[in-house]
Amino acid sequence: ASKQPFADSDTADEAVRATCDDASICKRFASSKGYWTDLYLQYFVRQTGERKAPEINRGYYGRVKGVNHLLDAFLKKTQCDCQVVNLGAGLDTTFWRLKDENIMPKKYFEVDFPMIVARKIHHIKAKPPLSKPLIETHSNDSLLLEGHNLDSDKFCVISADLRDLSTLEDKLKKFHINPVLPTLFMSECVLVYMTAEQSSKLVRWIADTFPTAMFINYEQVNMDDRFGQIMIENLQRRQCNLAGVDLCQSLDSQKERFLSTGWESVNALDMMAVYSMLPQEDVARIERLEFLDEKELLQQLLQHYCICWAVKDKLNLGLTQIGF
Repeated sequence: ASKQPFADSDTADEAVRATCDDASICKRFASSKGYWTDLYLQYFVRQTGERKAPEINRGYYGRVKGVNHLLDAFLKKTQCDCQVVNLGAGLDTTFWRLKDENIMPKKYFEVDFPMIVARKIHHIKAKPPLSKPLIETHSNDSLLLEGHNLDSDKFCVISADLRDLSTLEDKLKKFHINPVLPTLFMSECVLVYMTAEQSSKLVRWIADTFPTAMFINYEQVNMDDRFGQIMIENLQRRQCNLAGVDLCQSLDSQKERFLSTGWESVNALDMMAVYSMLPQEDVARIERLEFLDEKELLQQLLQHYCICWAVKDKLNLGLTQIGF
């Protein structure tokens, strides 16, 4: 067989898909240690014997709590009369958490590579604790459950490449996304794997299409120092190219991606700041779970990730007030 011309980009995409497993395994380990409760991750990810370092667990705690804080605030502001679109969702379990907590949006969408979506749908089909909540929130018999797409009244999983905007738009339309409804887009370490041009086009398309919207982006920051370089080299060793790392130079460059593409108000905090703003009683609780030898390493890690959130608020719902 002749060598495919796309072999290199296929290898890169494969490496990006592997980061989905990394994140899921780390979240599974931290939640099993008691950092936070996730009743559903066990159905997607088997517990591996490999321990994760305490600073990694605390980092994931900050990530999960920080993103959830903004997501829940958006649901509250819109009184759940909204949509959520999780871009590059991987094996994320947020839909089930929202159902359990009775704060479901009108509809929850997930988008990811076909291979990851197929795995997710396979797990959902095979495991009643995952499929039952879907069936409970669905009114008629026509639950669509095929290899690469799942669609119900409240939950939709779409396979698409975020770099291919026309297909993404077609699929979201096909599964009845409503641009008039307030819509939250979220991504965790996803945009960094697209070129700056590709991610800017994506967030511009969202700003142009959804007049009342919010975008939560969790990602690397301060990547031009020595620690950042080491992070990049570690990922490159695994064939993982951070194509969009130029926008991860600073909090300002993170914000600029949104400010230059039609978003009205943009904020960004590094995870060091976010961690210090989370409910400190719970932070004290999780810090007792495991002894952390080197506080400096945790600080360095937290200083190299951030949450950036952008808002457009045509309906004047007070979305700009959302923050920490």
